[in-house]
Amino acid sequence: MTHPRLISRRTTLKLGAGVLAGGLAMPALVRAATREIVIGGPAGAAKYFNADLFPLIEKKLDIKILYEGTNSLTNFQKMQADRGSPKMSVVIMDDPVMLPAAADGLITPMSLTAVPNLGKLIAGAVQQNGMWANYQKPWAGIAYSTKRMPVPPTSWTELWEPKYAQKIIVPSLQNTEGLWTLLAAAHIETGKPFAEAQYEIDAAFRKLKSLKPNLLNVYTNAPQAINLLEQGEAWMIGGQFSAYTLIRKADGSPVDLVVPAGAGFSMPSGIAKVTSAPAPDLADAVIDTMLSPEVQTLLATKAFIAPTNPAATTPAGFPDSASLFTPDWAFFAKERAGWIDRWIKEMS
Repeated sequence: MTHPRLISRRTTLKLGAGVLAGGLAMPALVRAATREIVIGGPAGAAKYFNADLFPLIEKKLDIKILYEGTNSLTNFQKMQADRGSPKMSVVIMDDPVMLPAAADGLITPMSLTAVPNLGKLIAGAVQQNGMWANYQKPWAGIAYSTKRMPVPPTSWTELWEPKYAQKIIVPSLQNTEGLWTLLAAAHIETGKPFAEAQYEIDAAFRKLKSLKPNLLNVYTNAPQAINLLEQGEAWMIGGQFSAYTLIRKADGSPVDLVVPAGAGFSMPSGIAKVTSAPAPDLADAVIDTMLSPEVQTLLATKAFIAPTNPAATTPAGFPDSASLFTPDWAFFAKERAGWIDRWIKEMS
């Protein structure tokens, strides 16, 4: 007959101590492993994300958000470098960068089961069968210093006027908003409507080079550029998002954004789940919350962007989206790397 093994008092004490130690350590392990999530997104949004958006999501989901703010192209490169062991679980990037991210397998499709709000967005907001979703549509125009310019600019051509020598800032093409100045240059140089001028890249660069005497700075970091505008050192930023500029205005800064008649732009911003995300369930929950009416209303109010969930409400004064030009993002994504190289050679 086999007898059960007797456990000595010493063994019992050892086991008890081990269980006690494990019990004390376990909550910390759970918190570290399951309740933190890393989100990558634009540096220009960091202020209102950290002040208004993330506290709401953290409280709602009982999580801690770690935010890596930089431009979309840099986040894309981080994802490529970390492909084998991703650090980010969610990325917020512009559609032109979402396209190559999807093609490279860096983001993974989301389901209606895991992210129910995908089924409640406006038509065209869910891309490539759930590969990413547009959670907002900021608009773009010319940001300007109200301290330096009591009368706002009325046309993109004003950026080229000699009286603004070394007073203009433009975004680099490494930033998606750099496309707006490129489009404006193509339109001015060719006289064609934006729908046709967007393909006239040689003309665009020819016109851009003539802007160099007026340039104070070319930026890759939006907050730093807005700081120069606030201080009055820069008079205008050619090609700037509503979310970047109007937030500063709401805080009392002497800046504003104008959309020249017939010459404003719109660009959807996307949110996606990273392939092999280290916190996959939290990623689904965060994305679903980002697409909810509550968060979309907050974004419209605090960040001055058009929501994609029709149940959200918007403040008065938003431009008519039908009047804003949306470029051919597939063309932009395909050609962007070559344009950036050309920008570095011709605009430095």
